[in-house]
Amino acid sequence: MKVFLACLGGVLLALTAQAEPVSVSDILRQVQQAARQLDYSGVISYSNPSGTESMHLVHVIDGTGEHERLTVLDGIEREFIRVNDVTQCLIPEQKTIILEKPKNDRFPALLTAESASIEDFYQFEKGDIQRVAGRECQDYLLIPVDQWRYGYRFCVDKTHHLLLKSQTIATHINNKVINQVSFASVQIGQNVEVDALQSSWKYNDWKVIAAHMEKTDLMAQGWRIPYPAGFEPVTQITRFIRSERQVAQLVLSDGLASISVFIEPVDAFSQRLKADPGSRKGSIHLYRKRIGDFWLTATGEVPLETLHYLGNNTEFVPVAK
Repeated sequence: MKVFLACLGGVLLALTAQAEPVSVSDILRQVQQAARQLDYSGVISYSNPSGTESMHLVHVIDGTGEHERLTVLDGIEREFIRVNDVTQCLIPEQKTIILEKPKNDRFPALLTAESASIEDFYQFEKGDIQRVAGRECQDYLLIPVDQWRYGYRFCVDKTHHLLLKSQTIATHINNKVINQVSFASVQIGQNVEVDALQSSWKYNDWKVIAAHMEKTDLMAQGWRIPYPAGFEPVTQITRFIRSERQVAQLVLSDGLASISVFIEPVDAFSQRLKADPGSRKGSIHLYRKRIGDFWLTATGEVPLETLHYLGNNTEFVPVAK
């Protein structure tokens, strides 16, 4: 089995060792491909204004597809085990597993969605060769052309095109780093231990919670939501949290930045909610207002002004029956 994995890993490394890309879109696609197709493992450090935490990540490709295990090393114990398009979130203190869809942009991936217009909303600069986790990487900078999004600086492994470090930057605040995620140590290729995919928890008899979701069309329901320039809808769903409670979710993306908009009725289940003109947790902003008989909550790693624009200009026009 290990011989097969080693051979497969060698083929994949060869596939990603392509000619130097010439556009930012090519570079981002190459980074995304490396994140999905390479074998790698290492310790990741994540920091934002709220603090720093570390995680251990293992990612392996075999004949059945993608396998990944992400273990949170600080604070409350959490573990995420992914097989292709299903992620199990292990909550040991409750002996509970929450099934969820994987996030496409989870480090070392970068893109939140496919977008043909990234180059219209970011200026691209190629920087110097850097060194991260003991490996040489090429530094790149994306500078937003408007006020609706942050900038990004990222460093890509010179040999395998794996993303080694990424920073979100507030270019309008003296290039302040909003958050940073990077490998503190990393192994790429056949040295990755497949056994590290196995959880240390015996969770076969734990309670499993699978969120029930259905596609929805908010515009058809009467919602008029303005999208900031460059952002397009990638997901529209209704989450059924209980049989009595439904929350609609719209996800917008410009390919890198994303915004989630949640809409739920004003009822007994939403009594805990209140208007919020703008708050921040770590690098994430949140804005909430009441529109008629609904609460609208917008959140994302974008400037607060972006959420203000979206929330203040959203309207609900009930559809005539």
